[in-house]
Amino acid sequence: MDIDCLPLEKTGYFSKLICDYVAAESKVKPLYNRFPDLAGFKGQIQEKGKSFTKGQRTILNQSILNQYEKVCASKDTLNNIALLKESNTFTIVTGHQLNLFTGPLYFLYKIISTINLAKQLKDEFPDSNFVPIYWMATEDHDFDEINYFNFKGLKFQWNKKASGAVGHLATEGLEEVFSLFASSIGDSSNAEDLKLLFQEAYLKHDTLTDATRFLANEIFKDYGLVILDGDDKDLKRMLIPYMKKDIFEQTAFEKVTETIKEIQQISTDYPVQVNPREINYFYLKDGIRERIIESKENFVVNDTSISFSKEELIHEMESSPERFSPNVIARPLYQEVILPNVCYIGGGGEIAYWLEMKAAFEAMNVPFPILLVRNSALLITEKQAEKLERMKLSTSDVFLKQSSLINKKIREISNIDVDFTPQKKILEDQFKAMYELAKKTDKSFIGAVKAQEVKQKKGLDALEKRLLKAQKRKLKDHVVRLTELQNELFPLQSLQERQLNFSEFYLEYGKELLPMLFEALQPLELNFTVITQN
Repeated sequence: MDIDCLPLEKTGYFSKLICDYVAAESKVKPLYNRFPDLAGFKGQIQEKGKSFTKGQRTILNQSILNQYEKVCASKDTLNNIALLKESNTFTIVTGHQLNLFTGPLYFLYKIISTINLAKQLKDEFPDSNFVPIYWMATEDHDFDEINYFNFKGLKFQWNKKASGAVGHLATEGLEEVFSLFASSIGDSSNAEDLKLLFQEAYLKHDTLTDATRFLANEIFKDYGLVILDGDDKDLKRMLIPYMKKDIFEQTAFEKVTETIKEIQQISTDYPVQVNPREINYFYLKDGIRERIIESKENFVVNDTSISFSKEELIHEMESSPERFSPNVIARPLYQEVILPNVCYIGGGGEIAYWLEMKAAFEAMNVPFPILLVRNSALLITEKQAEKLERMKLSTSDVFLKQSSLINKKIREISNIDVDFTPQKKILEDQFKAMYELAKKTDKSFIGAVKAQEVKQKKGLDALEKRLLKAQKRKLKDHVVRLTELQNELFPLQSLQERQLNFSEFYLEYGKELLPMLFEALQPLELNFTVITQN
């Protein structure tokens, strides 16, 4: 296995904001608390240690134990759960939706980044403990985003009418998905492992939450991962004071709105990732998850007949906090309220919206965690590596836009010089003499010379393009092979990790897949990883 790295900005797949963040550009510094390096973690550990109480730890530990009642957890995981009671224990967190059969490949990368960082911090700060946490987004209600996974160009989709929090959904109907998937992957030893994993997770558990917990635990049970469901009454009880500040004082709305204005002033290249609402909570009950909206002097649940006065809403919070579900703005705060967390690991889009929230955290008097962009990777199989070598393609070449890649390689392999740069230089030298002549005569003649120069340069550009096009036709087979290979590595001209499911690679590598990824993905390097089998 060869491991290569590229700066994120060289891939073309990360926003300007994220590239500037990982480069520690000074203009981005007001948006975060500490940078994800060892010096930053030292300060974050000290700050979080002072703010997280023994009482919070006791509630957290018991809630997780309750959630693990029916889970066959490893000794390492149970030990990590027990460690959460200790004042010198901190968490590293990543979150993800309940995508069917893990969904896109980067589900694995997120969790591996989290586990690897916990290990690295333990080595650097041996007096503290670090527990990797996977936060399941059980309260999400966007079923269409999670009800499928891709496998070798096929889409396996769970067709079901769904409403409310996806974690509450019954797993009925997944037998059909399993049958189609099982018939598509063959009967090798690795294929049988995948079939058993799907069956045990989705056909033997009643809800999507339970199925996803089993799946993540089964994949990562040997690495001490702790899986957390925030849809928990006892945990949400700790959130009540912050719910009140959000709903009645609109603290998050005001602070995030101010930060968004600041971000737009820093750079017009930084798009707004999410916009806050005046109230950033949903009401969650009986298959619904709808926004809470202030209407005149009451609070209503959108698209329902449910309504509360202020006093009734406070009573509802205090008696049934599990019915209040944070949205994308409030969920990060919830996480940091209930966990002794020092770092959140997420994709570029996630980190972009976290960067909007520092001021809201400060207003709520909750420490803002270190933000770390998760590892991203491109897996290149041995066969693909052989093709790259035959075509003399480098790692950086394959990240070019397809048209640029084709043009670059055609110029390299063509027996005709398709680059008209020398001719353009000769033309420029000729026109220098014309400009000197124009200066000695009528200055109005300069405009005519300039127009003729532009016209002739355009003519050369057009000829160069026509020649390149002709060479592409002549070298059509090479273009086809080049295009096919890049499309394999970047399905739909997107990052592989966003399209493919882990099962494609498990079929090839089996139980070697996870150790390979754990070795290759180094969370604090802040680069894009290319893993090549040889």
